[in-house]
Amino acid sequence: MALFDGLKRQLRTVIEWQNPQPNALFEQWTDNGDEIKNASTLIVGPGQGCIFVYRGKVEAVYDKEGSFNLKTDNIPFWTTISKFMQFFESEYKVAIYFFRKTVILDQKWGTTSVIKYVDPNYKFPVGLRAFGNYSYRIQDARNFFVNVVGSHTDFSTDDLRTVTVARLSQPLADFLATSQFGYVDIDANREEIANGVREKLAVVFSELGFEITDFRIEGTDFDDDTLKRINRIADMTAEAQAAQAVGLDYTKVQQLEALREAARNEGGGAGMGMGLGAGISFGQTMAQSMSGNSGGAATDPAEKLAQLKKLFDAELISAEEYAAKKKGILDSF
Repeated sequence: MALFDGLKRQLRTVIEWQNPQPNALFEQWTDNGDEIKNASTLIVGPGQGCIFVYRGKVEAVYDKEGSFNLKTDNIPFWTTISKFMQFFESEYKVAIYFFRKTVILDQKWGTTSVIKYVDPNYKFPVGLRAFGNYSYRIQDARNFFVNVVGSHTDFSTDDLRTVTVARLSQPLADFLATSQFGYVDIDANREEIANGVREKLAVVFSELGFEITDFRIEGTDFDDDTLKRINRIADMTAEAQAAQAVGLDYTKVQQLEALREAARNEGGGAGMGMGLGAGISFGQTMAQSMSGNSGGAATDPAEKLAQLKKLFDAELISAEEYAAKKKGILDSF
């Protein structure tokens, strides 16, 4: 009876990966448990491969599509297993894994934390976030199975994305640190940065048995601290350029601004006194900047009015201050 049951279990079986899940990379074949039946046929479809694990060790990798008769074809691994057959049943069980060989397209990635590096132009640390997509394929199935899949019965594209993203930050930070691309250069050089990062990732991932076939950066973003520093620099630069446009020293413009703010301070009696004094000082400073006593400033009323208009257009004085000073110039004329 036992012999009959053994023979019944060993009827011809087709070993085939049918209807794999769209996100499946590796999947263990379980239609017949972990036993290969006598005279079974292995079918490896287009874009597929197959791995035989025997006694915990990868013994064979089939990466060519086709149909293989495990009883009659000259397959060294099958010959080895046959030596252990007793009543058509293997003494040692075999694990069969199918894997996907096709290129896996458009996988999303994003930095899990802010990448810090020193900006070559501003000379202070900046924090960058980035995201994009990549494509890959299994290059060395044996290596990939041993180093990545391990004891899992199946392994998906989502599982590999976790492995990939965890290894992205360091190559990206290394490339940015050595490429000398600053804050203003990132967006204009995304393609070059992506290619540089891809080269660094190729070394890391080839050791795991797969290769990146495409790597793209779709967007970048800097952290709040970086944006505050950059915006402050931009504001100060704009003010300095505005001062230069109206023929004033940037330091004097800052003094005028400080005096004007103090003159507007109306908080309490002391504040009113300080505001009055600051207002007088502001008026004197403005008068000096617009009079003939301030080292080469305009003396002709028309020149004074033109210079006053530049101050107003540059938003260095208010509309009220502009009207009052304009009236004073016209009255003196």
